[in-house]
Amino acid sequence: MEGYQIVNDPTADPATSDDDSVNVRDLSEIPSVEVISRAAVMLMSAAAERLGLADPDPDTSPRRDLDEARRLITALAGLITASVEYLGPHAGPLREGLQSLQRAFREGSAFPDEPGAGPGEKYTGPVH
Repeated sequence: MEGYQIVNDPTADPATSDDDSVNVRDLSEIPSVEVISRAAVMLMSAAAERLGLADPDPDTSPRRDLDEARRLITALAGLITASVEYLGPHAGPLREGLQSLQRAFREGSAFPDEPGAGPGEKYTGPVH
């Protein structure tokens, strides 16, 4: 998780960190909405990479792997759907990001799935 070193060892001494610029937070001090949101952002970023969206031409991206993208998008959909009631103002942007990835997957597929059968759509419903 960017910017933080997560520790759950109550005996850990932040003063002994090799990098004094890293903030150390005990896992029990991090609000659940932050943990869920960061996990969602990590899944989103990984899915975007697997869709080739980080490259000028996703179709020729060496990182493109639609099978891996499908798995990541489905996991993201499950996480967001299961935790939407706890996400508060974070829910909308996370849902929009998920839908963008689902659409990018459909557009990038040589043989697009039927509506409702795409990655994560069993949790979110059809994305057009």
